[in-house]
Amino acid sequence: MNYRLKVPNIRYLTVEKLTFAYILITSLIIVITRYGTYSGFELLKYRLIIACIIIALAYVNNIKDGWIIRILRVAFLGGLLSYWYPETYEINRALPNFDFILANFEQSIFGFQPAFVFSKHFTQLWFSELMNMGYFLYYPLIIGTALYFYFANPKYFGLFFFTVLFSFYLYYIIYIIFPTAGPQYYYYAIGMDNVLSGNFPEVGYYFNYHNTLLANHDNSGYFYHLVENTQLLGERPTAAFPSSHVGISTIIMIMIARYKKYFVFELLFPIYLILVASTVYIQAHYFVDVIMGFVSAFVFYFLSVAIYKKINRVDMFRYIKP
Repeated sequence: MNYRLKVPNIRYLTVEKLTFAYILITSLIIVITRYGTYSGFELLKYRLIIACIIIALAYVNNIKDGWIIRILRVAFLGGLLSYWYPETYEINRALPNFDFILANFEQSIFGFQPAFVFSKHFTQLWFSELMNMGYFLYYPLIIGTALYFYFANPKYFGLFFFTVLFSFYLYYIIYIIFPTAGPQYYYYAIGMDNVLSGNFPEVGYYFNYHNTLLANHDNSGYFYHLVENTQLLGERPTAAFPSSHVGISTIIMIMIARYKKYFVFELLFPIYLILVASTVYIQAHYFVDVIMGFVSAFVFYFLSVAIYKKINRVDMFRYIKP
């Protein structure tokens, strides 16, 4: 008798295939920039583990379909963002810092640093709390919108989740090849005397060994400390240009508008504006980061939608009720 090993035909989600592509691209970057180093081996090891978990979840789902395992597959990919983001710092440390380019550009355009001036001229507690609240609401905005689309229109959720992940991965690749820390790190590194005099020197590999944040001002507000603690927990001197805070929140607003939920759009729009302003106010980003975050959002959105339609051969917008 002939026995053949039956290999199951595992069906991967589009976002899982996208994640495999991100793992492959960043693995190649790690091999090129950190060949033979201990940190390089560690980063590749974690990528292998993550890939195996994705395959295992898909395999289990192939054997027995169920809503729990389907949610786990999606939730795992979403949860990985909290790992991929700080990991950009571990990879881009092979390159020198480029904050001096952004700071000098803003100084040549405005004659001052918008992030510094904005923060120092509006120190009122209520305003600071408003800005910090807006910055923190970035996270509930992503999670809340994802849950809404998942239960309201699972088909449209597929496009939404793909677009958000696709955009995050593109931002992370940019952060890896163009390391920038943002004003809250860079200003502290060069000293406030340099900032006030408009002198913005190169710091090279300074952030490989230093990650001290610049305090905006004394504040006892609830949201101020909430953002501060969040940054101390997961922030790294990386990912300033362009602003993914602005980019992803803009993409979410675009997708809400395309879904024709205009009431929700109008309700969230003031929060969106506060969120965008807060990225400069808390000195997480230069003003140019905000502009490029906004512009890149439209580019990434239309690119991801085109790719998703191509892969799935379907126009998701036909599932939207007029």
